[in-house]
Amino acid sequence: MQITEERKNSLEKTYQYYLHHEAILKMKEIPAHMGSNVYIHTFKVVKKVMKKALKSHKNLDLENLLVASIFHDYYLYNWRTTKDRPRPHGKHHPHIAAANAKRDFDISEKSQEMIKTHMWPFNFFNPPKGREARILCNADTWVALIECLSTRKHKAKKENKYLEDISHLF
Repeated sequence: MQITEERKNSLEKTYQYYLHHEAILKMKEIPAHMGSNVYIHTFKVVKKVMKKALKSHKNLDLENLLVASIFHDYYLYNWRTTKDRPRPHGKHHPHIAAANAKRDFDISEKSQEMIKTHMWPFNFFNPPKGREARILCNADTWVALIECLSTRKHKAKKENKYLEDISHLF
């Protein structure tokens, strides 16, 4: 998919806004898969999503896809230690993330829908609707799988590289 320099700059500006936003930075404190944190996981997913989207020959809604990928895990709690959270986490966190993103950033309905369906097939009866939602779902699954297969020691050594890798969208 070819995009204009103007659109690319607009996407980068949106990315940078959220990358450094105080509310998003709090995700660094929340553990994710096997020693990672939600912040690094999220922006690795964003990079994977945009790479896949730009390779597509389809006309995609990159702006909503970018926002949905940034907020797909915006649930804001440690699911391993928080007692009063809905269980199972994998089934409920997409709805919590979408509600939090709507509350804190007033994201679009389309972005909310992509967030709510990103855990398919775990949420079997809530499949992704549309190409953008499928890209997000697949990217999140792939990144989570790689994180789960990597050792904590390996991740600790690579954390600065991950932070450098996610410092720019393009």
